[in-house]
Amino acid sequence: MLNHITIMGRLTRDPELRSTQSGVSVASFTTAVDRDFGGRDGGERQTDFIDCVAWRQTGEFVSKYFHKGSMIVVSGRLQSRKWQDRDGNNRTSWEIVADNVYFGESRRDSDSNNSFSSYDNNRNSYDSNRGYGASQPSSAPAPSAFSELDDGDGELPF
Repeated sequence: MLNHITIMGRLTRDPELRSTQSGVSVASFTTAVDRDFGGRDGGERQTDFIDCVAWRQTGEFVSKYFHKGSMIVVSGRLQSRKWQDRDGNNRTSWEIVADNVYFGESRRDSDSNNSFSSYDNNRNSYDSNRGYGASQPSSAPAPSAFSELDDGDGELPF
């Protein structure tokens, strides 16, 4: 079975970083996500407000680098939580448990070489250019998937 969700939106408030009794960091935040389509009459787009939670290093990353209004990309799984309100009514809350988070826009105060950063919880590694595979932050540009063709080659690679 598959439970994977990716959203992109803006934070509605600063992330709230807390710790469990055992010292595990957890950040909670809400993301405002515009729908891809307008209303029935093609009018204004509607916005969904989606609760997210990020644990451990991912939560610390969100708390440190994101604030109200920041564009964020969240990738993870959708999870429901059942609880009772003060009146004893049964309630269900839905939230995204973030595995990976990414900046949704480039940083205005840095060079254009550092256009996207991420924290990948599965690999426990942070790379300010690619977001994957490096054990420490790297200032080297990401390798290009394209290579220069020699004009005298005569044969195309496809």
